[in-house]
Amino acid sequence: MTPAAPTPPGVSYVMPVYNESAYIDDAIDSVLGQRYGGEQELVLALGPSTDGTSERVERRAADDPRIRIVRNPEMTIPVGLNRAIRAAAHDVIVRVDAHTELSPDYTATAVATLERTGAASLGGLMVAQGRSRFQRAVARAYNSRLGLGGGAYHGSAVEGPAESAYLGIMRRPALESVGLYDERLKRAEDWELNFRLRGAGHLVWLDPALRVTYWPRDTWSKLARQFRATGIWRGELVRRHGGKHPLRYFAPPALVVVAVLSLIVALLQATGLVTGPASLLLGLVHLGPLAYLLLLVALLLTRSSGETLADRGVFAVVIATMHASWGSGFLRGVAVGARGAVDRSRIES
Repeated sequence: MTPAAPTPPGVSYVMPVYNESAYIDDAIDSVLGQRYGGEQELVLALGPSTDGTSERVERRAADDPRIRIVRNPEMTIPVGLNRAIRAAAHDVIVRVDAHTELSPDYTATAVATLERTGAASLGGLMVAQGRSRFQRAVARAYNSRLGLGGGAYHGSAVEGPAESAYLGIMRRPALESVGLYDERLKRAEDWELNFRLRGAGHLVWLDPALRVTYWPRDTWSKLARQFRATGIWRGELVRRHGGKHPLRYFAPPALVVVAVLSLIVALLQATGLVTGPASLLLGLVHLGPLAYLLLLVALLLTRSSGETLADRGVFAVVIATMHASWGSGFLRGVAVGARGAVDRSRIES
């Protein structure tokens, strides 16, 4: 008699939720629609939303016993995630965001890879998409090396050990061994958690077969606030951990510094306070911003299939916004620390 195949391990999905009425139903549906043979539950860390999200989530939980709610009045992602993990029933933890949608075989593929590799934390690719012209431009920037600097989970096709894991399919014992997420952080909690996991000798793994649809911010002000907050917290992590960060994180702040120096030199030259050879020498600082402006012009002139000039113009603005917001936030974070800075892009319209 052929022995029965072992039952796949149970999975607990954990999702922090706040002001996501436009996306939450699709996110929940993508979780509940997973083609996976093991037990599953969805634990939502629900903040006090003001856009009807809470009511939507509570109705879904009342109709489906697989959905449970823990309260997250602080509205911080690491606190909410830790509460959801502590309330979870299973040892495989799958982080999901309310702005994301999982492909139907995401969990089955992830659990198989987790068992095959022995990894403690596993992630796949973020595939950003957009509905409006602006959101499509942001999605294109997320998927581009220009936008987020080429992190592996934004497009790498190579499976193997990784610096971090996007969202993350994780083993609960490993998480508990390093103290779960750092609740002092407001951003960059995934990178910091995986940094500690790697430091404790655990394996972090990238599997590009795992793909997650991500819906980015859909207005300029939301994008700028999000990236400034992310930059601030990345600067805070540099204060904590020193130079143990990829060089790509230092490019946007370097651009901001050079741009400010260029402006100062231009003012000195315009007022005649600097002239002659000194003016020529100091004027070399203008080469950096000039090269960047030429890059933005190239984005305007480079045609892609189906794109209009307006599409390319919005994309150039999005790229500049990402770099300037992230870079200025990073400099503040390095200089004075995060000091409780929060991402208000979901709080304010």
